[in-house]
Amino acid sequence: MSTPSRRHAGFRTDLPRWRQLVAPGWLAAVLAGEAVGAAPASGWLLIEAGCGERAGFVAGHIPGAAYLDTAEVEAPPLWNKVADDALLALLLARGIRHDSTVILYGRNQLAAARCAHLLLYAGVADVRLVDGGFGAWQAGGLPCEGGAGRAAMPATGFGAAFPSRPDYLIGIGAARALLAQPGGVLASIRSEAEFLGRISGYSYIAARGDIPGARWGRAGEDGDINSMSAYQEADGTMRPAADIAAFWGQAGIVPSRRIAFYCGTGWRASLAFFYAWLMGFENICVYDGGWLEWSADGGAGTACRVA
Repeated sequence: MSTPSRRHAGFRTDLPRWRQLVAPGWLAAVLAGEAVGAAPASGWLLIEAGCGERAGFVAGHIPGAAYLDTAEVEAPPLWNKVADDALLALLLARGIRHDSTVILYGRNQLAAARCAHLLLYAGVADVRLVDGGFGAWQAGGLPCEGGAGRAAMPATGFGAAFPSRPDYLIGIGAARALLAQPGGVLASIRSEAEFLGRISGYSYIAARGDIPGARWGRAGEDGDINSMSAYQEADGTMRPAADIAAFWGQAGIVPSRRIAFYCGTGWRASLAFFYAWLMGFENICVYDGGWLEWSADGGAGTACRVA
């Protein structure tokens, strides 16, 4: 049974960083010019994140939004974050500084979480996610508009060290080192069938199995890499924090440890990271390469576990 998650003035009351997860109704009130609690700073930005979904965005999106494709923030062959200079150039072109308020949503909320994590890594101070994404907006009968979206006003500088939070992202070397630390945790945000090696989960990843010593942080339905049903209600909103903390705790994924979340290529891990961040976890990061990188790097001292 799920623990009730209460709301006050449109915000969750079970999250230390409650301002950063916004209800669609709250966003609608902001767009309508109404007075709201935790109002965003002037010049705030609304961004829909997607992967090859510009046509859908043009057909209809939340009024005032701009579109950001994940192909701009990650690159093949591993779909890791683009180089820091490219990420910085992208943010500045979008008018994003360290002191910007950026509200993100997606048709696939994992795309929005991927971008949210990278904004936090960059050092953007006020990153918010619309709970339930575009689906929740539509389910609420809220208005949409068509067209190319809001034009960006480029920024001349980020205004702070870049990236300001490099500790929020690690590579394969740091992932190996974390496994060797008594207080380190690699948390596999993959389905049970993926974690046990019954399936790889991805059409472009042949290897089955998982990282030896990793702890299963759960994800969603077997065979669906877009499912995060362990973390989300049926409507796509975040499950109560107590429920997530409970299954994490059973796996030893607790705030006192240094935790690196990973999945196949970073999307599901980014949502787990963002939820952990909302819940007040501080010593957290995403292992960007995930199973795709680890399983392909057998010559560099990695190993794979198949149950």
